[in-house]
Amino acid sequence: MNGLTARRDAIKAITDYKPLHAPLNFSETSLTEMFGSNVFNDKVMRERLPKTVYKSLKKTIELGEKLDASVADVVANAMKDWAIEKGATHFTHVFYPLTGLTAEKHDSFLTPDGMGGAVAEFSGKMLIQGEPDASSFPSGGLRATFEARGYTAWDVTSPAYILENPNGTFLCIPTAFVSWTGEALDKKTPLLRSMQALNKQAKRVLKLFGVETKLPLTSYAGPEQEYFLIDRNFIFARPDLLIAGRSLFGAKPPKGQEFEDQYFGVTPRRVMSFMMEVDRELFKLGVPVKTRHNEVAPSQFEIAPIYEQGNLATDHNQLVMTVLRSVAKRYGMVCLLHEKPFAGINGSGKHLNYSIGNDEVGCLFDPGDTPHENAQFLVFCAAAIRAVHKYGPLLRATVASASNDHRLGANEAPPAIMSVYLGEQLTDVFEQFKKGEVKSSKKKSVMNIGVDTLPPLPMDPGDRNRTSPFAFTGNRFEFRAVGSSMSIAGSQVALNTMMSESLDYIATELEKTTGGKKTKLNEAVQNLLQKIMVEHDQVIFNGDGYSEEWHQEAEKRGLANLKATPDALPMLSIPSTIELFTKYGVLSEAELRSREEIYLEQYCKTIETEANLMLRMSKTVIFPASFRYQSELATACANLQAIGKEFGTTTLDQLTANLRGMQKVTYELEALLEGDKGNSTLEHANYFYKTILPAMAEVRKHADLLETIVADDLWTLPSYQEMLFIR
Repeated sequence: MNGLTARRDAIKAITDYKPLHAPLNFSETSLTEMFGSNVFNDKVMRERLPKTVYKSLKKTIELGEKLDASVADVVANAMKDWAIEKGATHFTHVFYPLTGLTAEKHDSFLTPDGMGGAVAEFSGKMLIQGEPDASSFPSGGLRATFEARGYTAWDVTSPAYILENPNGTFLCIPTAFVSWTGEALDKKTPLLRSMQALNKQAKRVLKLFGVETKLPLTSYAGPEQEYFLIDRNFIFARPDLLIAGRSLFGAKPPKGQEFEDQYFGVTPRRVMSFMMEVDRELFKLGVPVKTRHNEVAPSQFEIAPIYEQGNLATDHNQLVMTVLRSVAKRYGMVCLLHEKPFAGINGSGKHLNYSIGNDEVGCLFDPGDTPHENAQFLVFCAAAIRAVHKYGPLLRATVASASNDHRLGANEAPPAIMSVYLGEQLTDVFEQFKKGEVKSSKKKSVMNIGVDTLPPLPMDPGDRNRTSPFAFTGNRFEFRAVGSSMSIAGSQVALNTMMSESLDYIATELEKTTGGKKTKLNEAVQNLLQKIMVEHDQVIFNGDGYSEEWHQEAEKRGLANLKATPDALPMLSIPSTIELFTKYGVLSEAELRSREEIYLEQYCKTIETEANLMLRMSKTVIFPASFRYQSELATACANLQAIGKEFGTTTLDQLTANLRGMQKVTYELEALLEGDKGNSTLEHANYFYKTILPAMAEVRKHADLLETIVADDLWTLPSYQEMLFIR
């Protein structure tokens, strides 16, 4: 398929578009009944499990107590019956390997009975443990290629669910994934470990304030998922979008996002139908999606959920990405989750809203109306400030990838410098602590809009800052640097472990100072907060994180500016990171080094794939189109009279110059790909970053100029204006 055919088919798809089914017309009752209808949730367990089994399972889920393996057979049988009633024939242990994707292996419930028939079986042993082939997933040297055994372990805290398919359903069981020797080969295992560490240290701090809770203190997450939708016809004519997920070529369209008319604009009809279908599917899976809207760039959109416990939010976000991709196909579109699918316009992130608490104590990042008097909040907030200052490079490493490098630091995403935004109110409060005298905090006010029929609006005591990578936004911190295609697990693991270390430090200092006496606590807290601010307030920045001035100022403050993945990923294996993770039992040194190796290798493979794809597209698509137009122009110039000939010759000269330039840099890129890349994976990554990427940029520069010269009917790649505005 060429560009003209793709364009025609895309226009026809929109013109002929009809809803896939009749309007749903949900009543309030049917809507609430739909939510979680495909989840083996508390309601289902309470109805189907014996009371003793149900209570035992609830203790594990809610209180974090060890799982009683003796209940597994009863749970498995109830889960099997429930799934089969919903049409399931198979079950799968869903896990999250270090590819960043979701993995699953399906097994049938049916077992031959020896008499020509079959019975449905699903035992507790089958529920608790699965055995995928671990050698086929990246391990970063933890396992040799021939060492194949790996285990999945049932995560009882994340409920099983049913996924629907046009030809039936199957049961999905969230699991952790470890090697035969016990190392974490996934995203879930270290997340669960980090949550245990956080619970222990947070409870120590609360105990000093006289607060006791039976429930675990846990991290909460709310990931705002951004994505692009383009007509599926264009994918067939764009090998780069098909294989790499981003456009390696593409001239800037006459209109992009400069009119600022996309954000929160009216959603196109076909896209809105898609969004409604996505919401319906996610509601059935118990995913509490709340918000949907147009994003800043053309054909870019966002979906966001209500906050959930961090582990469940991570699993749900993986489901969101899966559902977005699958539903898009039903509406003749493709969902692009790449961080920068189109150069020159905003890319996509996944803002991770992060907080700590539980149902008994509430949110520990809630400042209340008088934050200067809320010592408990100030301690937890100070712990976050200290954590980001001490471990900012680690936090940066958790969002490092070839695709996210295109986005970080641009005018749509936070810079690679990790800083904390507090807003006017909290900055003032902590400045008072630094000076040793705290008297007040800025109050909320009311905005009078000046229109009698409009209500007065309560104003927050501080503005927001979209350029900050770690911004306080009322009762949580928003980590804005996560890429749209990434799992949110890695950043949560780092945040939980960093917070554990800071809370450990604070609890230890306060325990030493107070000697267990509450009368000394207020004075001890004030002194400790003053010390933390003196040592760590360099990380607080409320200004424009995009400005060059901030880069210079950050350097003076000693804040790291790790601009690219090869700079950031080595932070996973520096001594301070190893000490942090091993101290709290989250990741061993071997597990950390394996992750660094895996992610560096993924970086190299991504860029190498893109470079080879660029070479192929240049030789088989762009050069042929350009040569044909060159031939047509030369023939036309020979037949034209003076004025026309002069115009044609000028165009021909421009075309020829760019074509020669592109040929030169294309073959230079080909030679560089065969060059000596060094010995270690880090050396390979630096070679791709410093040598291959600049060479690819040169190829693209010439190709994009050719697109503006070559006749439209000869240029077979769909253009940016077609892909972004035909929807």
